[in-house]
Amino acid sequence: MDFVSIRIITGDIARLVGFYERATGVRARWAGEDFAELVTASATLAIGSTRTVPLFAPGAAGPADNRSVIVEFLVEDVDGVCQNLAGFVEEFVTEPTTMPWGNRSLLLRDPDGNLVNFFTPVTPAAVAKFAR
Repeated sequence: MDFVSIRIITGDIARLVGFYERATGVRARWAGEDFAELVTASATLAIGSTRTVPLFAPGAAGPADNRSVIVEFLVEDVDGVCQNLAGFVEEFVTEPTTMPWGNRSLLLRDPDGNLVNFFTPVTPAAVAKFAR
C-alpha cells in the first residue's frame, strides 16, 4: 500500500489553491474547475470543491470544518518561509519554534482554518530522519 495524498474540501477552491501555491511555491495541476493537486516529490495535496463531495457520498465531508489534522511541509528554511508569508497569512499559530523532537516548526492556518506546519529538521537525529 502507498499513501498517495490528502484532500481538503473547500467552498472556495480558487482561494485555497492560490493560498497553497503561494505558501509552498508549488504550481497546482487542475483537473477541471472543481479539483486541483499540488504534487511534490513525496506527497500530493489535493483540493476539491464542495461540488465533488456528492460524487463520493452526499454530506460525507464539509469545508472549513477540520480541527484534527495538520497538513505538513518539509522545507529547507522555515524561518525564510515565515518571512516570505508575513503579510500574506492571516493567522500564525506559532512563530518558528524548535520542537522537542528536533524540528523547527511554523504553524499557521490556511484560509479555511486548517492547521498547516512548515518544518525544518535541525537536530542531528531529525536531519538523519529526513535525509534523502
